[in-house]
Amino acid sequence: MFDLQFSPARYIDTPDQLDQLVERLSHEKLIGIDTESNSLHAYKEQVCLIQISTRHEDFLIDPLKIQQMSALHHVFADPKIEKVFHAAEYDIMCLKRDFAYEITNLFDTMIAARICGIKQIGLSNLLHQYLGVRLDKSHQRDNWGERPLHFASLHYAQADVHYLPQLRDMLHMELQSGGYLEEALEVFQELVTIPPHDGRTFDPDGFWKIGIPNNLTPSEMAVLREVYLIREEAAKQFNMPPFKIFSTQTLIEFARDKPTSLGDLTKLTGMSPAQIRRYGKQILAAVQRARGVQLPPPPQFQPPPPLINDRYVALHAWRKERAVQRGVESDVIISKQALWELAEKLPATVEEMAQIHGIGPWRLKTYGEELMQVLNPFRSA
Repeated sequence: MFDLQFSPARYIDTPDQLDQLVERLSHEKLIGIDTESNSLHAYKEQVCLIQISTRHEDFLIDPLKIQQMSALHHVFADPKIEKVFHAAEYDIMCLKRDFAYEITNLFDTMIAARICGIKQIGLSNLLHQYLGVRLDKSHQRDNWGERPLHFASLHYAQADVHYLPQLRDMLHMELQSGGYLEEALEVFQELVTIPPHDGRTFDPDGFWKIGIPNNLTPSEMAVLREVYLIREEAAKQFNMPPFKIFSTQTLIEFARDKPTSLGDLTKLTGMSPAQIRRYGKQILAAVQRARGVQLPPPPQFQPPPPLINDRYVALHAWRKERAVQRGVESDVIISKQALWELAEKLPATVEEMAQIHGIGPWRLKTYGEELMQVLNPFRSA
């Protein structure tokens, strides 16, 4: 039973409707925002739906129908309008990538919950805990690039954003009462500077990450590389995610079994008659090409110098202890990347520490002297 009682959202799919919505939103002080992309159904994903909620209305914006989305830039960039997301990082990267939007005045309900020490930080969990609402998450894997979208999909998308203003209010009060609001605002400000998401990137050496954990032999690794490359090319050609061409398990079976006939392919996991017709000859040719091939050694991880590693270990131990004291996850205190940068640069003063990404004014004020004490024993080494 799902407690989702609200009027259907307004569907915005023409430039005139978008212009009218932008004018309407320009008078709001706070809006909730979410997006839906088609990463599970396309090689190159894109934002397929933008959901926006005020405190009184919900809107679903169709960027696949509206060719020019620049009108919304003014809403996202307006510092007078607070933008409430849940787990904003990916949404922001995608909005920057597809529409070059810049985001100001952010509130992230997931980050707020983590700073408050809440353990179950999924949107469903938070809405149930704070508002007694249960979300239906059965449409998470829908193909948002399809048109028309089914009513149930649209209702799901609306529900994900409808309650964000209310949830924000309750978490804002909790941040204030706990003395964490300044900390949260600093993290929100860092988040809006995240660069755009570049979309799917292909690592030609990525087959090593599949083969090494599965203990493939050198000859099997040679086959794996060939079929791994075939999968990527097919994914591009048919605009599908690579896992929908062949699963990772199927790639491993190609490498281990080294099929030599179309009949051999019928015995492998995930190889349907249609896949064998479409890709069978390519797979057999790839296996043949790999015979006798000697691959170069895999890329080697270069460990940090021992002294830098020792500094990091000390900083990591401090972070863990601080997190236990606060009752939060360790990365709420400070990110792993910031710890490594501290270990590498060994700032001489608290003022120098301010140059480290991820250590803003609040963290500097709260943890700066403690971090200096952790690093001081390494200065004479």
